Amino acid sequence: MGCNFPVWLLLPLLPPPQHLNGNRQDGIAALQFTSGTCHGSDHISSVEHGRGNTKIEEACEMYTRAANMFKMAKNWSAAGNAFCQAAKLHMQLQSKHDSATSFVDAGNAYKKADPQEAINCLNAAIDIYTDMGRFTIAAKHHITIAEIYETELVDIEKAIAHYEQSADYYKGEESNSSANKCLLKVAAYAAQLEQYQKAIEIYEQVGANTMDNPLLKYSAKDYFFKAALCHFIVDELNAKLALEKYEEMFPAFTDSRECKLLKKLLEAHEEQNSEAYTEAVKEFDSISRLDQWLTTMLLRIKKSIQGDGEGDGDLK
Repeated sequence: MGCNFPVWLLLPLLPPPQHLNGNRQDGIAALQFTSGTCHGSDHISSVEHGRGNTKIEEACEMYTRAANMFKMAKNWSAAGNAFCQAAKLHMQLQSKHDSATSFVDAGNAYKKADPQEAINCLNAAIDIYTDMGRFTIAAKHHITIAEIYETELVDIEKAIAHYEQSADYYKGEESNSSANKCLLKVAAYAAQLEQYQKAIEIYEQVGANTMDNPLLKYSAKDYFFKAALCHFIVDELNAKLALEKYEEMFPAFTDSRECKLLKKLLEAHEEQNSEAYTEAVKEFDSISRLDQWLTTMLLRIKKSIQGDGEGDGDLK
């Protein structure tokens, strides 16, 4: 397909050679491929200052085609940059949905090369989606940002903030199951950061919301168990009172292995019996394997028995 769009307009998309992993030629080839027979002396103002929407539409198409070729060449920064330029041009055309889609594509490309720039692009998409009232989609992208902060940038506080925002949007759209999943991530991280009251409130809230649901009530015992452990770390008496409350709220909790373990741990803690505490945990673990979060919380409680963290710091 012939056109008068200048290929040189796309060349600034190429990042410095060190960011292309030796594939600069692939990127240039991609631009030449997408241009087809495009050439000419059109000035950049003909695209950016709009002598008609046709030029901008052509530019959007060319940026998108170039981005996809960069993806094939695994030049992720160049692909992200091209998608980002397409997104900005879509906004000039008042095409919000296409702009948001291009920002998401840019974010997905940047995730493989520049996590912070990926977050910037996804935030730009979120702004558009919320302006359009598309809160469920915005919530999904907040989760993606939270995951980048978890795994790539290792900033748990910011991950928590994005999970919380996602939960708020899901709640507003009556997607309670999705909201609860986000809140449970917040609770788990809050407890790890020793923000126990925040974790307790979430676990109790989610537990109360699920205990009357025939499909979800089995999970309620896990949430009350985790809430009780958070109480236990703060204060033994608080844990006892919480346990009584959970049994009253959710009678099925009383017969659960989690509740029986809590009672054994409380007794061992009251007697300052580290061996009994460890034995109770080992018995539970032999049937239901402890994950990393539970292991961490149980160790924190055990250290209060051993006295200021003394001992071998082990549950086995």
